[in-house]
Amino acid sequence: MKKLILTLLCILTGFTAVVFAQDSRAQFKFKGGETFDFGKVKKGPVAEHTFEFTNTGKEPLIINDVTPSCSCTKVEWDKQPILPGKVGHITLGVKTSELTGVFNKSVYIRSNAVVPNGEKRYTIYLKGESVE
Repeated sequence: MKKLILTLLCILTGFTAVVFAQDSRAQFKFKGGETFDFGKVKKGPVAEHTFEFTNTGKEPLIINDVTPSCSCTKVEWDKQPILPGKVGHITLGVKTSELTGVFNKSVYIRSNAVVPNGEKRYTIYLKGESVE
């Protein structure tokens, strides 16, 4: 009986430690969601959108790199750490002159933030349709 109680206590302690460790890390919370839909955009100019996010974690959020899925997307982001509760920005520009028709672009964020589903990087999305 003592072994059973000790085993259950160890499992509970380990579970509690994991939960508290995850709660303290930096976290993205994107205003308006993780996907932006441009709708129909005229082919030619750069279509730009700025993702605004809040660090809802308890540690500073540090973005190491932001990489688009194709060279048709330019990227700018806040290089300084985003403190807990503060707002940061990632600006993306899609070169519509290089696109024809419907597009769906992924942008990968490497940071110290919690990533959903155990992925190695956070992903945000752009979509729309380039028309003449």
